[in-house]
Amino acid sequence: MNPIAKSSAPSSGLSYFLLFTSVGTLLCCALPSLLVLAGLGASVASTLSELPWLVTLSRHKQWTFAVSGALIALNFLNMYYLAPRLKARACTPENPSACGDASRLSRVMLWVSATVYAVGFFSAYLLGPILTKLDNKVL
Repeated sequence: MNPIAKSSAPSSGLSYFLLFTSVGTLLCCALPSLLVLAGLGASVASTLSELPWLVTLSRHKQWTFAVSGALIALNFLNMYYLAPRLKARACTPENPSACGDASRLSRVMLWVSATVYAVGFFSAYLLGPILTKLDNKVL
């Protein structure tokens, strides 16, 4: 068995696990909030009628956001602390572009996930109180 493949397996497995577990928050809370914010409430209603399990996730949005935020934070730790240490052992001089391409794609996906998470968090928890305070000042 190749020792290089053995040393990179824990890091890549953790990356995929963290990436796919954070998708739940993006689907249940962030995406519907963004669609409603953009005036696409009918799209949200039809999505919820086709995927009723999203309603269950949104009822527990505190836990969903907390777990997803922790997983995204763990992915940042993995990407910028653990992976560089494992990469020194796993990437061979024969094929240096393979590790670079995979790492670049992982970084892009991580930052896109973190951005969507931040926008969803803002929409779900901060936008309502801000608009309420602005509305009260106008009246």
